[in-house]
Amino acid sequence: MAGTFLTAEWKKLLMANYVVDPAILQPHVPAGTELDLWQGRCYVSVVGFMFVNTRLRGFRIPFHSNFEEVNLRFYVRYKHPVDGWRRGVVFIKEIVPKPALTFVANTIYRENYETMPMVHRWEQTDDTLTVEYRWRHKEWNSISLTTANTPAPLQPGTEEEFITEHYWGYTRIGAARSTEYGVEHPAWLVYPPATQYGINVDFGPLYGPEFAHLANATPASVFLAEGSQIVVKEGRKLPQSQSKSALLAQV
Repeated sequence: MAGTFLTAEWKKLLMANYVVDPAILQPHVPAGTELDLWQGRCYVSVVGFMFVNTRLRGFRIPFHSNFEEVNLRFYVRYKHPVDGWRRGVVFIKEIVPKPALTFVANTIYRENYETMPMVHRWEQTDDTLTVEYRWRHKEWNSISLTTANTPAPLQPGTEEEFITEHYWGYTRIGAARSTEYGVEHPAWLVYPPATQYGINVDFGPLYGPEFAHLANATPASVFLAEGSQIVVKEGRKLPQSQSKSALLAQV
């Protein structure tokens, strides 16, 4: 049983979801996993949210308890020999405002974190909720939405359930090696579809040329999840496998 690495609350998760050609993600797929599709469609998501009351191995780190994160992620699954299919996420890049967070995540989990100036805005009325996350990469990037202030339980079989119900993280650490870690949280309440949204993201310079076209693409959906208390477990290496990319690298 893996020990607990981090606890926190993830709050107000703004998710902008794009359907993409699976071929652009294949070089990023960790060995031992495969792309996880929903109704035959392959997704990437830009996700912005707040970390609140963060504790590392049970300890609160001064000035590092509450902060923003924005990430670009996609969805995979791994067939565990006992548990069967585990559904997880892979991060292309995770942006946070604190360099110590970047150092810890990149060193321990070998994730691709970067440190950038970040701010957020939450504005709530009786009827509406507006959420915005901004980060500066040469110029300010942002994602925002306004929705009805009436969160409700996830509905089975929906796109929102597919996007939010992934409880594992996978990281590519070589052509034939990957790591896995668990993320525990209850099912989240979700808000109605956005009544308006804004996406101003310089995808190419931020994430690589294969994602540049998303700057002019229309997302399949944009929605907000309320979030909850979360637990991130310590990671482990997956058994070494000869993935297709690894075999090609040996030719």
